[in-house]
Amino acid sequence: MIWLGLCLIVWLVVAQPANAVEGHPTLTVDLLRQRLGAPVQREGQATIDLRSYTIDLQPDSPLTDGFYRLLASALQKPATAPALDLSYAIVQGDLDLQRLGQREPLYGDNLSPLLSELGQTQLKRDRQRLLQLSRLSQSLLIRGQGSSQQIYLFKAPLVAVQTRFTGQVRGVDTFFLGRMLAPGAVFEQGLAVAGARFNRRVNFSGADFRQSLQAKGSLFFQSVRFDQSQFRNGANFQGAEFKADVNFSQSVLAGDLNFSRAQWQGVADFARTLWQGTAFFVRAYFAKALFFTEARFDAPLVLRQARLGEPVNLRNATVGSEIDLGDAFFLPSAYLNVAGMEFSLEQTQILGTPGKIGRVFSVPQLAGNETLLRNLERNFRRLEQVSDANHIAYTAERLRLKAWEQQLLGTNINTAVLPALMRTGFTEAQAKAVVQRRQEQPFIGTEEVLSVDGVDLAAYLKVRDRIFARDAFPLTQRLALALRWLWLGGLVVLSRYGTSFGLASGLGLVAIPIFALMFWLVDRYRHRRGPTPILPPLAEGLWLAGGCSLLLGLGLNALLRTADYPLLTLGFLFMLLVPIPAVLIGLIMHQGRYHDLMAESYFVEDGSMRQLRLLIARLPVIPKFPFFRDRYTYLLLDRRWNWLNYLDFSLNNWLKFGFNDIRLRDEHVPGLVTALVWYQWGLGLLYTALLLWTLSRTIPGLNLLIYF
Repeated sequence: MIWLGLCLIVWLVVAQPANAVEGHPTLTVDLLRQRLGAPVQREGQATIDLRSYTIDLQPDSPLTDGFYRLLASALQKPATAPALDLSYAIVQGDLDLQRLGQREPLYGDNLSPLLSELGQTQLKRDRQRLLQLSRLSQSLLIRGQGSSQQIYLFKAPLVAVQTRFTGQVRGVDTFFLGRMLAPGAVFEQGLAVAGARFNRRVNFSGADFRQSLQAKGSLFFQSVRFDQSQFRNGANFQGAEFKADVNFSQSVLAGDLNFSRAQWQGVADFARTLWQGTAFFVRAYFAKALFFTEARFDAPLVLRQARLGEPVNLRNATVGSEIDLGDAFFLPSAYLNVAGMEFSLEQTQILGTPGKIGRVFSVPQLAGNETLLRNLERNFRRLEQVSDANHIAYTAERLRLKAWEQQLLGTNINTAVLPALMRTGFTEAQAKAVVQRRQEQPFIGTEEVLSVDGVDLAAYLKVRDRIFARDAFPLTQRLALALRWLWLGGLVVLSRYGTSFGLASGLGLVAIPIFALMFWLVDRYRHRRGPTPILPPLAEGLWLAGGCSLLLGLGLNALLRTADYPLLTLGFLFMLLVPIPAVLIGLIMHQGRYHDLMAESYFVEDGSMRQLRLLIARLPVIPKFPFFRDRYTYLLLDRRWNWLNYLDFSLNNWLKFGFNDIRLRDEHVPGLVTALVWYQWGLGLLYTALLLWTLSRTIPGLNLLIYF
């Protein structure tokens, strides 16, 4: 009897359908007919309710043929098609959505009323493409297949919340007219929707794709959600088009991830994603913002030849391998926001088009990003992309200048009184809360204001650029900071912090002719002790004015082309070149000159040789030793080319380089003239140092030649 009971139990277990799962009754043909005959109403729409069933669609299942035949006839009704709800079901075997769709001729007017405006536009494009392919086939004597002139329409909305598909779900070349909702669904053998068209919104939030998702050439007309999903074995969106926003946030992506040539017309959100496979966005087009905020890349991110129309946000992202931005095209409004991005200089490379990629990196402030900018600079120097490394360094110094300016002109939230806090933009309640908070614990950084009661992100963004946080800031420290700010500001506006040789050379082209005119004026326009003035010939003045105008025009052109702040650059240069020399010349003209050797020039030249000379160690006054003094003769004022001597002297004095060694005589010279000459010599010494420093930073290896 015991053996008989055991055999009975075994027989009962074996007799159970192989596809029955606890809590999921098996769907049969009879149950399917009942469900089709009594659709339920959900959200105001008739719905075929197949929830929580085990649906066996394996080839040898008796349900398969009846399932497709009965369900297809129900979903292809001429009137509004009912929705198909497979939520919480277990679908065994492959699910072919084409067999549930309706084959319609691609040509004709039957499809147009069923599609949205974008869908109709795409239908016209498909027709045009097929017409071109047909003509090409005829020209090549290739017989086209008749099936290419038809399309599969899946009219019904498809709902598959937390559905488990043990086989592959296929919807290749299908036009889905209704929405597709499959949050939390599990696709054990993947999803194949290559070439599909989705007329309504698509939601795969929290889905688990255990095999590859194939969506090559698909088109999504409305928003798409893949947030919190898992792509365990890759995804292929090559050539896909997204007409609206796409959300992949908080997803895990592994395997081969191909988004090449995809077009993203809306916002692409990949925030807080984990990339375990290489992300290929080769030749992709992003019309709007691309978000990789707080994403982690354990494999390379490839954006080679991508077109980016708006900012790419890599804020607080972690890059473990490589970012390839080679030949990527950034529209004027596009840039890379890398604030807080982390990467290892030893393990990570950031690649891009030399001379261009360094200009697209952006961070809002230096605090918290100084190490990042230093690593970016070292990355490009290691790749021998000097101009990109220099631009990163220039960006860092501009941010440093902004931070110092904020400390000089802003409000210290650790010491400011209540009215001062309110003037920065805080409300009275917020200002009182800030005062109370700093009494308990001083602020270390401005971002700590967000922890104050009543201060939200909007309020912080409103005052962020007008406040700073530090301990007591006495006047001496403020003056020292002001001097550093002035010095750094000069380097930034006059040479882009040693990164623009064009800008630095433009300064010289402006300064040299200006000082040449000044020296010519004080040397050639003077009075004797009598009433007869000493005036230069008009032709000489015209020649000098023409030559100086040419050099000045070239210099101003270089400044306006290369300076980021042209007005500041011109203003800074004006303050260096005009006020002090103007005062000296004004005093000279006002006081008059009453000394010996009035008929001779103030300047002498070394007549022993004529050659190009590098005169860095030269002083602007002739030496005292008689043996050397004998070689110097006064300038010949009666020569028509004499005006060139003033340009040559200004060149010698400013650039420490010239054709002749022209100097100032040391006998019977007004002290104001000497002061003017030494003033230019001092500025020229600083300029020469600036020029050599700029050259050493812009030309690899030149620093070894200059300094050693």
